[in-house]
Amino acid sequence: MEVGQVKEDRSVHPRVLDYAYTQIDVLRQEWNVSQQGYTDEQVEESRSRYGRNVLSGRASNTVLYRVRRAFINPFSMILLVLAVISFVTDVLLASNFSRNMTTVTIILSMLLVSGLVRLTQEMRAKHVADRLTKMIASRAMVLRNGEWVEVSSAELVVGDTVRFFAGDRVPADIRLTMVKDLFVSQSVLTGESTILEKQSQPLSPGKRHSYAEYRNLAFMGSSVVGGIGEGIVLAVGQDTVYGGFSRAEARESDRFDQGANSIARVLIQFMAILIPIVFLASGATKGNWISAFLFALSVAVGLTPELLPMVINACLAKGSAAMGKKQTIVKNINAMQGFGSMDILCVDKTGTLTGDQIALEYYMDVLGNESQEVLDYAYLNSRYHTGVKNHLDSAILKCQDMPGHGEHFQSLEAQHPKLDELPFDYERKLASILVQHGEENILLVKGSVDAVCRRCSGVEYKGVRRDMGADGLSSVHTIVDEMLEDGMKVLAVAYKPLDLEWMEEGDEQGLILLGYLAFFDAPKRTAADAIEKLQNLHVGIRVLTGDQKSVAVSICRRLGIDVVETLTGEELERLTEDELPVRVERTTVFAELSPKQKVLVLQTLQANGHTVGFLGDGMNDLPAIVASDVGISVDTAADAVKEGADVILLKKDLNVLEAGIEEGRKAFANVSKYIKITASSNFGNILSIVVASVFLPFFPMTSVQLLLLNLLYDTLCLVLPWDHVDQETCVQPLEWSGRTLERFMRFFGPISSLFDVVTFGYLFFVLCPWICGGSFGGLNEHEQLRFIALFQTGWFLESMWTQVLILHLLRTPKVPLMQSRPSRPVMMVTTLGIIFFTALTFTSMGHLIGLTALPFTYFIFLVVVVLAYLLLVTMAKSWYIKKYRELL
Repeated sequence: MEVGQVKEDRSVHPRVLDYAYTQIDVLRQEWNVSQQGYTDEQVEESRSRYGRNVLSGRASNTVLYRVRRAFINPFSMILLVLAVISFVTDVLLASNFSRNMTTVTIILSMLLVSGLVRLTQEMRAKHVADRLTKMIASRAMVLRNGEWVEVSSAELVVGDTVRFFAGDRVPADIRLTMVKDLFVSQSVLTGESTILEKQSQPLSPGKRHSYAEYRNLAFMGSSVVGGIGEGIVLAVGQDTVYGGFSRAEARESDRFDQGANSIARVLIQFMAILIPIVFLASGATKGNWISAFLFALSVAVGLTPELLPMVINACLAKGSAAMGKKQTIVKNINAMQGFGSMDILCVDKTGTLTGDQIALEYYMDVLGNESQEVLDYAYLNSRYHTGVKNHLDSAILKCQDMPGHGEHFQSLEAQHPKLDELPFDYERKLASILVQHGEENILLVKGSVDAVCRRCSGVEYKGVRRDMGADGLSSVHTIVDEMLEDGMKVLAVAYKPLDLEWMEEGDEQGLILLGYLAFFDAPKRTAADAIEKLQNLHVGIRVLTGDQKSVAVSICRRLGIDVVETLTGEELERLTEDELPVRVERTTVFAELSPKQKVLVLQTLQANGHTVGFLGDGMNDLPAIVASDVGISVDTAADAVKEGADVILLKKDLNVLEAGIEEGRKAFANVSKYIKITASSNFGNILSIVVASVFLPFFPMTSVQLLLLNLLYDTLCLVLPWDHVDQETCVQPLEWSGRTLERFMRFFGPISSLFDVVTFGYLFFVLCPWICGGSFGGLNEHEQLRFIALFQTGWFLESMWTQVLILHLLRTPKVPLMQSRPSRPVMMVTTLGIIFFTALTFTSMGHLIGLTALPFTYFIFLVVVVLAYLLLVTMAKSWYIKKYRELL
């Protein structure tokens, strides 16, 4: 579907289409909507009939979804297949004497335990996410039982009467019944930045071809730019146009998904090579192809860190909970990964680098003298402007609080009632208000100096009008440039007599320049320190602002931001495709940008290989927030902006972001520990199994033992989110991909295989023959079974000891336990894990899965082998870090 093109049968609900052509009184009558709004009974009836105002994407937050995900996944499915095959071979096809449910029971118990552990962790993560999300839930004004009340947007039903204002996000698909200078942006649906004026009259018959042509409909997700709207909800949730767009169509998968897919591809490549080898070798040497198939399936599970989603959720949930204590709400838990890998942060100037309190310093005529008329016209423009409120309008309106000025401005309003308006937008860069002025009407215009002056044909000084002249713009800059260089923001004020009582964009030509407004926006005291901290974390700062270049440069220079390379929006548009990535990469300050140009800068940085965050709070920042890898806003931002952000700051301060980045990197580092250490250790085990499958007359470990070892080890790894992370690890952005995973696996995996083979040799040629009284081939069937049990138990213990202890060795580039101590939970869980697993071999539970008690001599050998293994890995780790300059 082309951008902006409507497929009426799929996108706009037929119910909404029908009433777009219907009179308002007919709509109210057919939906039984009284002047009191819906009653509670009508609300419940409508909700049961038409559903809740929740998009399908929110299903991932339900308990049922998490239960299904905990018990239905590749690991669970393989366990279920093994259970079914074991049931067929050990129970259905076995004789009455040899029937045995032990293996089936153990596998089903593992299935239940793994599902419950994952469900517990997922519910814990859900609890954290729900608690934080409730703090910034989207709200809507609705008429219920004769009163206007504020409710969660999710509580709206078809038939509700709702009202929305500038800065709001339209909460459902709505047929408008009353509008007052209502302007909306439908960019979330169409990708176009055009501002549309809405009306409440029925549409004339005829087919519409774009969303813009439905003038009396407000679609869910649209942003209210200016004015007031009221209407009746006709579609909610999945029935809305917005709900009909899947996120897959609207937006490419985020960096988190791309990284996870990259890791999955590496693991699949290893499995695709090794699993067939294990199957063929086992089947050919043992002669039992069913057992070989079961064993190969178990090996496939063994190579996969199957609890990876759970460990990721635990790490990210812990990180988001920690950020919640630091005045930061993480709406999208995957954004924690974005914080960990973010290497560029784009910020708007106002409120981030400067304070939110902007002061009006000067109001002056065209020659720079103080002018009450300029202030009066600017006051009327700001007073009547219904667009999204901004700091500049607020600073102008504060003038009415000046001593002796209150009555003056009240009288001014009474003498100049409003007739019409064109609200501010970032293409025109100005706002226009039409008011009565005695016997005539005048158009009052306020906006960017260049945008206003280009529309002026004359100037006025002390009541005398003159032509603008060819050099008019340069004369203007003679007055304002000095103020701009001092870091002041300057607006131009112009007017134009107009005989009409309504206006169009074409009327904003032939204006008369009256004067200027100068505002001072002081840099924050904490901004310079915060920027230095972010740069120490190797996060580059890019300033993307709509302000004039000279203002932005002045502020950035005071804060120590490099201003050698700057670009304006106009200069950006002139760059060729080849020049764009090079210039954007080098530039630190981008000024005079439209919202569309901010998105262009972000996308170019992303194409250059950066993970980009964007911090903003204005409606003009919304497209950039949505396009960034990590969209960041503040709790005082408009609902539409907060809805689009991944992270909400309760305090607009870059120092808060520094803490968020560190928490993100800690969470990221702990996830990397689990993936790399587990995958490389499992890879080493699989290599050992390939060797054993070729040379041993039996399986080195049963399918159940291999799965149990893997499950128990992964369960221990759930403590990793609580591990300490070295400060040096958090200094650099971390990459989330499989690019280094394959290298890590190939390097450290074979080292464990080397010691596995040594253990095989000791067990097969020394320990087992010594205990059983001879080599395997010379023993009877009963002694052979004992031989196999001893061998499998020996390797089970060696695999478990090395896997658990290697966690301590590879969790840090430093010397473990001495230079870098693990957290107390990690130390306690891994120690108890080794003790428990070792004790398991001496219990009846261990005997059920084929494990048996080993003599003390084996444990002496085990300690020697493990120490030798750890020593070799320590040496290899030093060489690896020296060569690749990183570990995890």
